[in-house]
Amino acid sequence: MSEKFDNIKYLKSGTTRQKQVFSLLTKHKILSKLKDYSPLFVGTIPINIDIKSSDLDIICCWTNKEEFITLLKENFEEQQDFKIIENFSNNTVTANFILEDFEIEIFGQNIPTKKQDAYRHMIIENKLLEKKGNDFRNQIIKLKKQGYKTEPAFAIALGLTGDPYLELLKLEQENNL
Repeated sequence: MSEKFDNIKYLKSGTTRQKQVFSLLTKHKILSKLKDYSPLFVGTIPINIDIKSSDLDIICCWTNKEEFITLLKENFEEQQDFKIIENFSNNTVTANFILEDFEIEIFGQNIPTKKQDAYRHMIIENKLLEKKGNDFRNQIIKLKKQGYKTEPAFAIALGLTGDPYLELLKLEQENNL
């Protein structure tokens, strides 16, 4: 199941927006430039719950943070609104920029990409969407349009209480998901 998201080729036959994203990512060789950092395209666009304001999220795993920052600057600092933020409390690096009217966020930490929360959340959310169908998908999109972030939208739709990010991860262990 999750292997689908290992390669962005599935976007070629997806929604109009997914096709646009595939074209953008391949034309500008975004994932190729990040290849040494096990990049994965995650978030709402891969699982078709994106809204107009959704950005393109790419997660990476670095072992040398300074080399990762250097690569980001060398490849993307000429892009519109480029900025890098280092969060020292959770040891992450985030680069943001705009490319062809798409907001792109590249997130890196020293954790394998498939073990990062963003990937794990997306896999759980995708399974829920497949299990619960289009009415559930539409409910999530409606909540997102009302201003809710993705994980809180899922928590509301599922009636989960507590921290939505942690509650979703608890569902990962459930066999019926």
